[in-house]
This record gives sequence, structure tokens and C-alpha cells, in this order.
Amino acid sequence: MEEIKPADIEKRSFQIISQILKKEYPNVVLKKEEEPIIKRVIHTTADFEYLDTLCFSHDAVKKGKEALQKGVCIVTDTQMVKSGINKKFVEYLGGEVYCFMSDDDVAELAKKQNITRAMASIDKAMTLKKPLIFAIGNAPTALIRIYELIQKNQFNPELIIGVPVGFVNVIQAKELILTLNVPSIVSKGRKGGSNVAAAICNALLYELIQR
Repeated sequence: MEEIKPADIEKRSFQIISQILKKEYPNVVLKKEEEPIIKRVIHTTADFEYLDTLCFSHDAVKKGKEALQKGVCIVTDTQMVKSGINKKFVEYLGGEVYCFMSDDDVAELAKKQNITRAMASIDKAMTLKKPLIFAIGNAPTALIRIYELIQKNQFNPELIIGVPVGFVNVIQAKELILTLNVPSIVSKGRKGGSNVAAAICNALLYELIQR
């Protein structure tokens, strides 16, 4: 058993990930700009399937980093995603992280319109009138609402991180996002989760700010 100092655990984990990639996936060549995001998702999940399932639209990483540097706000669909994002770094860059899922007005709107709270929370995000990154790790209906609003030309997010986990409408919602001409990072298939959404946000942030 290795003796690792607590401060070195993450560093050693990434070394192991690199070793496994070299040994077990010798034919996989990661794009330079995507590599930190993919490795951090693998670090978070210990799941190397993300090598195949994590999809990046053209310039998604570049556009996401540019938006963060300008102080973009991040809207999430769970408190877990919000908790997992390094908010100190977001705030340092001039942005904020929001999750509206437990807001009373969101619950009231969802009930009134007979829609999910996730959809209602996206509608509330629209009222911010700010550049936004969406980090969706749980609710496919949030992605569906984002898709609908973009199709209606009602707004254009800086980046969509679409990685909800589950079985009902998850695959279909992700496929909708992949059809858009909007920067996106999407995990194809059923896998994903709040931890994955937060990991992608943090990977982008850590590329901008040295910890």
C-alpha cells in the first residue's frame, strides 16, 4: 500500500489515470484542450467509459473558458452541482453560481404550468438577463427546456454542460442538445450525474486559475 500525504492524493490519482491510459488505452489520443476535462471526470467517477461517451462540440472548451473569464454565471439543476463547483474561483472571475430548484416561485410556476421544477428553474434563469453556462447533472427536462428556448431564439447560452444520469428521457434529451449550434459538453448514454457536471465546471476553472 502506498503511503501518500493527504495533499498529494489528487496528484497521485491523476498520475495513475495517466498510467492506465497509456497501458490500457494506447490507441486513445486525447485533444489537448479536452484532456483536463476528461481526466477530471474519470478522477471523479473512476469510469474510463467517459473516454468514449464525453462529447465536445467545436470550440466548447475554448468558449467555456472565455465565458468564465468574462464573469459568466453558472446555473445548475441540483444543489449538489452547486456545492461541488469551486464557487470561490467563479466569484474571483466575476460570476455567480445559481440553483433555483428549491425556490418557492419555481415550485409555484411548475405547479401552475404542470411542468417539472427543472423546467421552471430554466424559465427563471432566463429572467437573469445575464450570459449563462448551464451545468445539468440530474434533470433531462432541464435540457429539454433549454433546447425549446434556443429553438425559439429566446436566448443563447455560452455553454451547455449536459450530463444528467438516469433512464427516462435522458438519452433523448442529450441527443437534442447535440443537434444545437451551441457550445456543449455532453455525456452520451445514461451515465452522468451531479458530480460529473461539477467536475467539468471545475476542470474549466482550474485551467484558468492555478490552485
